[in-house]
Amino acid sequence: MSSSKAANRLHALSKHLEPGQKDEALEKSEWKDILLEINRRKHKNRTANPEDHGYIRQKTQGKLWVRERVDAFVDQESFLEIGAIAGRAKYNEDGSVKEFTPANFIAGKATVNSRPVIVAADDFSIRAGHADGAVWGKSIMAEQSARNLKIPLARLIDGSSGGGSVTLMLDNGYTYLPPLLGMHDIIASLSEIPVVAAALGPAVGLGAARATLTHFSVVAENVGSLFAAGPPVVANATYETVTKKSLGGALLHTSNGTFDNLAADEQECFAQIRQFLSYMPNNNFELPPRTTSDDPVFRRDDELLNIVPRRRQRMYQVRDILTRVFDKGSWFEIGARWGDGAVCGLARIDGYPVGILTFDCTKNGSVLTAASCNKFRRHIDLCDTFGIPIIDFADYAGFAVGTKAEKEATIRYGSTLTAALYQYDVPYFTVVLRKVFGVAGAAFVDNRVPNMRVSWPSGDWGSLPLEGGIYAAYRRELDAAGEKRQELYNSLMAQFEAVRSPIRTAEMFDIPDIIDPRDTRPLLCEWVRSMYDNVLPHRVARVRINGPRVPYRP
Repeated sequence: MSSSKAANRLHALSKHLEPGQKDEALEKSEWKDILLEINRRKHKNRTANPEDHGYIRQKTQGKLWVRERVDAFVDQESFLEIGAIAGRAKYNEDGSVKEFTPANFIAGKATVNSRPVIVAADDFSIRAGHADGAVWGKSIMAEQSARNLKIPLARLIDGSSGGGSVTLMLDNGYTYLPPLLGMHDIIASLSEIPVVAAALGPAVGLGAARATLTHFSVVAENVGSLFAAGPPVVANATYETVTKKSLGGALLHTSNGTFDNLAADEQECFAQIRQFLSYMPNNNFELPPRTTSDDPVFRRDDELLNIVPRRRQRMYQVRDILTRVFDKGSWFEIGARWGDGAVCGLARIDGYPVGILTFDCTKNGSVLTAASCNKFRRHIDLCDTFGIPIIDFADYAGFAVGTKAEKEATIRYGSTLTAALYQYDVPYFTVVLRKVFGVAGAAFVDNRVPNMRVSWPSGDWGSLPLEGGIYAAYRRELDAAGEKRQELYNSLMAQFEAVRSPIRTAEMFDIPDIIDPRDTRPLLCEWVRSMYDNVLPHRVARVRINGPRVPYRP
């Protein structure tokens, strides 16, 4: 039975069994009492109580109720809940129910854009997401089900997500060594299925870990935050007086890379997750999904001819290139608010998903810092895990230098990035836009055998930038020139300019081709199609047999 047919059947069944409706067969059943109690609890769990103080608090804070969130995120009527009556009950002496509180976590299988997904959502309106309102097995089963079914997992986080609460000590009468139940599956899933999360309220403790142990995370600016421990614990530990926003607000954590993306509100969070998942296969044993595209393969955009200025000191907007080369409307940036100029994202070309690496030359002069190295490395790992070909639009002036760079261990993180570029095994193609200098530049353009790379006429490369290199190589002569120092420098620069032309490099076949920028899209369409037809299927077959070579590290 298809998931849509099953959803319709269960929906009809739930409607049939709602309290107040006559069910002749049920009235005659020996199991009437149990079925009616199950139905009553399901109905209560799925119906908002506007008088409940937790529900009122949720709405007062401008947040959606947990079931409103699920409905807004998944395809209509596709959600099949797991553990619909799980919760905590208190009974009278005669065995009747005195009080019942639903678990503050719901989970189930659904479809998003007609593709299957496991949804795991916190209900902050019940005990603010604390462990004394949780049912551990539901969260663990959600994680295990996604991994077992080989389908994506989406976490809608709001609270501590089953984390600790000191009140449990009094209830239990003892303390305990803190467990991380289900963490084995949480970590293992990262190398097998897409895992995404949205922070739709405070993500605290274990909730913060669940938000960041992902392939993609997004936070709602109006309601989301994240911290290892909340303001009261911080005040006791560090004597700081902080608010949720100043401690771990959305703007803070999207500028340091804790969250990938910022969204204005919950609805935009759902939209971003849906878009991210559209590029992903259900698991790493499948090819990324191709979509139909009405954007012509041989489209040539004349604006590309003049985006990169002839004068090297002038800046340009690299995203203008990306949006003109790839399928219209398909560019999806990841981590735009952090990374010191590193630009990463996903797009489609002729309908095929691809990963993008490039640099915003208006930031740091195309120089890689520790943060940009970390951002690039993480995106490479994502593409490698799910078999997404990488296209590199190269403009890298080298690693950052100076005392700040040394204090930040830039070379250590740069070496880690270099190792990632050489270790991954997805197809990789480089289009040189401008600068390729030093070890950093070499790592991006010389990591395959053979290297698949072309250049625009604006390509500029070498062991180090010519301007600084002249000062280093001719320092003695320049110092001795006195008042004629600038004149000598200009003379030396003119001599080097003659051999700086990328045509000279192409003559030696160190770059296979220098292309008209307008030919970039047709060229990449041909390459990507060839990779999906001839290379990636064999890679998927190897993964099915041997598993992923390197575990994913978020």
